[in-house]
Amino acid sequence: MSIEQVLRDRLSQVTYALRTSDALAETCADWGRQLAGVLAAGNRLLAAGNGGSAAQAQHLTAELVGRFRDERRPFSAIPLHGDTSATTAIGNDYGAEEVFARQVDAHGRPGDVLLLLSTSGRSGNVLAAAERARAAGLHVWALTGPAPNPLAALAHRSICALGPDSATIQEVHLVALHLVCEAMDLALARREPQHLAVTPAMAPSSIGAAR
Repeated sequence: MSIEQVLRDRLSQVTYALRTSDALAETCADWGRQLAGVLAAGNRLLAAGNGGSAAQAQHLTAELVGRFRDERRPFSAIPLHGDTSATTAIGNDYGAEEVFARQVDAHGRPGDVLLLLSTSGRSGNVLAAAERARAAGLHVWALTGPAPNPLAALAHRSICALGPDSATIQEVHLVALHLVCEAMDLALARREPQHLAVTPAMAPSSIGAAR
């Protein structure tokens, strides 16, 4: 098989994964409206992941502190892996599973959003952060691979992307993050921020066909 054919097949996989993420636009629009309300009320977003997911978490926080497209005021958003001194100190003193959870204890406040990214939905440090955040009254959102998985089960809201490998899943996650940013900016521009409340609609759910 030629390199070109391999790449065409890869593009087909991404297209398929996007098409099978049911109601992706609707879910991202809802997240964007809710995030507009959370941030406009003075709360913050915390985000975390490992490896490529860490890079995507930091991509999102940069869009919120800076801007996605149009000019607007900055919002508080912290990538929990971004402080290398804290991350390595916590890992050294308390173990790898605590590197995000302890920072949730430090930075998280009731009403904040913790967004966790994991292609497997099984990373121990991400699961520990989700558990700690729920106990502290944060709203836990997750971007994962195919459901069911432990992170989707712990999160209040989740987008579970279908894909044959981590790269494809991360590509769907990046699209989802940009959609959330665009929806949030539109909600802010229209002065329609919706304050996030824990309701039956916030029960654990996932977007994407289950296997």
